[in-house]
Amino acid sequence: MLNKQLENALNTQIKDEMFSAYLYLAMAAYCESQNLDGFAHWLKIQSDEEWEHAMKFYGYISDQGGKIVLQTIPQPPADFASPLDIFKKTLAHEQEITKRINALYELALKKNDYATQVELQWFIKEQVEEEKTAGKILEHLKSVGDNKMGIVMIDRQLASRSSE
Repeated sequence: MLNKQLENALNTQIKDEMFSAYLYLAMAAYCESQNLDGFAHWLKIQSDEEWEHAMKFYGYISDQGGKIVLQTIPQPPADFASPLDIFKKTLAHEQEITKRINALYELALKKNDYATQVELQWFIKEQVEEEKTAGKILEHLKSVGDNKMGIVMIDRQLASRSSE
């Protein structure tokens, strides 16, 4: 049985993961409006992954006999300055999610909840990958600057992302 404080924190993480999905979908919509279909494709897959993360927390709470309490998801922004702006925000957002996952792990340690610690290890590893990927794309965008051909090349590269 989950500790109530940990259960509440995990429910908040469901909301945070759903917001991540919503945020990346908003970014994808912006990219589509700018004819950056490769960026939009990458961001839609990212949105789907974040939804899967939320459902992983949902399943875990349920498996532990906890009560799932869905919370209000804030509205994401609709406008962005550029692909560079999007990936600056993406990296910052992933870094914030990493902090939240780490805080959950610290709480699980404090509550001596070994099962939750094990569950959270998957998310800790996942966040390393999330930050690494967003950081690499950001660096590529910084290197091309406002060069339209460079942005088109990155757009084509991002279009090749598979959903697996």
